[in-house]
Amino acid sequence: MERSDEELLAAAQAGDRGALEALLLRYQAKVYGFGMKMCRDPEDAKDILQDTLLAMARTVRDFRGVSSLSTWLYSIARSFCIKKRRRGKSVAAEPLSARPGGETDETNVPHPAPGPEETLGNREIEAVLAHAIAALAPPYREVLVLRDIEGLSAPAAAEVLGLSVEAVKSRLHRARLAVRQSLAPLLGFGATPPPRGGAHRCPDVLALYSRHLEGEISADLCAEMERHVASCDSCRAACESLRRTLTLCRSAPSPQVPEAIQESVRKNLRAVLAARA
Repeated sequence: MERSDEELLAAAQAGDRGALEALLLRYQAKVYGFGMKMCRDPEDAKDILQDTLLAMARTVRDFRGVSSLSTWLYSIARSFCIKKRRRGKSVAAEPLSARPGGETDETNVPHPAPGPEETLGNREIEAVLAHAIAALAPPYREVLVLRDIEGLSAPAAAEVLGLSVEAVKSRLHRARLAVRQSLAPLLGFGATPPPRGGAHRCPDVLALYSRHLEGEISADLCAEMERHVASCDSCRAACESLRRTLTLCRSAPSPQVPEAIQESVRKNLRAVLAARA
């Protein structure tokens, strides 16, 4: 039976080199994927993976479990990502639009597309999703990656990023809307839902829906939003496009770590472990 993270961690802290190596290799795909999404360069991702795992190997005995193991690893990986950006090595990302919701000036014309997509089986959608995430400015990209792709809770993401939970959620809402804006036409929706005026003026349902997912709106406001969505086709479609976008984010697989990189990491880890023996 496979040993749990807690069992491997306890054994590693007691000096079991095999347990430490197994623990590090178990998390290599997540760390490599985070590096790829944040730095957008295989060589940078390789460095981040290796530096993160080596840092963990050197300091595992100091880990006291105040945060989760994954939170600790993402915190280490993020610090190396920041160093890469400061050195100017990573490809610069386009800034998130200053318009509400991070929206662009795309024309609101429905785009012919396949039926509803619940997985990343469609290569075109996968490519557009990857581009949309990569186009986010780093502060927005990292919160979306941690929250909606890696599945960290808002408090855990806040701990990794050194932010308040409120700040994490604020950035997350804008990042979600920006990514949804890119994917909506490909999913068969207009890029931006036309607001309904008059006595039944449309609320900002996309922002409200994202806030609802984070538990930020009251039951009364939620009920009001649901009533409006039930009576407004464009807002209902907008919410559905955001829901599908988040489903795609959550189903995105971690990039496979190339075998050459795995071998390089194993070699360097064993050298560090042997030096500590």
